[in-house]
Amino acid sequence: MNKKITTLLFDLDGTLIDTNDLIVSSYLHTLGQYYPGKYGKEDVLPFMGPTLHEVFTGIDPEKVEEMIAIYRKYNVEHHDLLVKEFDGVFETIRTLHENGYKMAIVSTKVRNVVLKGLVLTNLDQFFDVVISLDEVERAKPDPEPLEKALAALGSTPEEAMMIGDNHHDILGGKNAGTATCGVAWSLKGREYLEEYQPDYILENMADLLDIVGVGIK
Repeated sequence: MNKKITTLLFDLDGTLIDTNDLIVSSYLHTLGQYYPGKYGKEDVLPFMGPTLHEVFTGIDPEKVEEMIAIYRKYNVEHHDLLVKEFDGVFETIRTLHENGYKMAIVSTKVRNVVLKGLVLTNLDQFFDVVISLDEVERAKPDPEPLEKALAALGSTPEEAMMIGDNHHDILGGKNAGTATCGVAWSLKGREYLEEYQPDYILENMADLLDIVGVGIK
């Protein structure tokens, strides 16, 4: 990158916090109400990343809203039991914060669920800007959420990087003109993310410090 990275946009689920078990469980619970025994874990992996509306519209357009309601009820009720932080995330984010990097969360989840995850993992103290599904008309990979985050932080795409575990994050970054970074711990696998040619791939969140040139304290 020609310009120094000053701004970091993070996806939340599957990137900073491990919500994989929660999301898979929420989908299996919801779909089990309508199609008992039809869906297993491997069947719902493609649903990781798109909005709930997109996923359930593809399954049954007439039952989208009731499916979303069932999913969200289960998801919130089981959130704190199933969600945990990925290794090295807290220390890395804290170090970036201490070094003055501008950071935001850019998620396809609704705001109250995003905030719940940040508070649970004590990451809320580092993020003043959160762009959730509630704040946008078009979710990632559309550039709108990233552009709103950059505007709120007072940054340009050239000095920013989008970090995420899904192709929506990588394509969202490319569409917004930022650098892009995938995480190797994506539930869909490193090879899957490499197909979208991110500028970087992290093996551990602490690798991000080397990329932006920050020493570990």
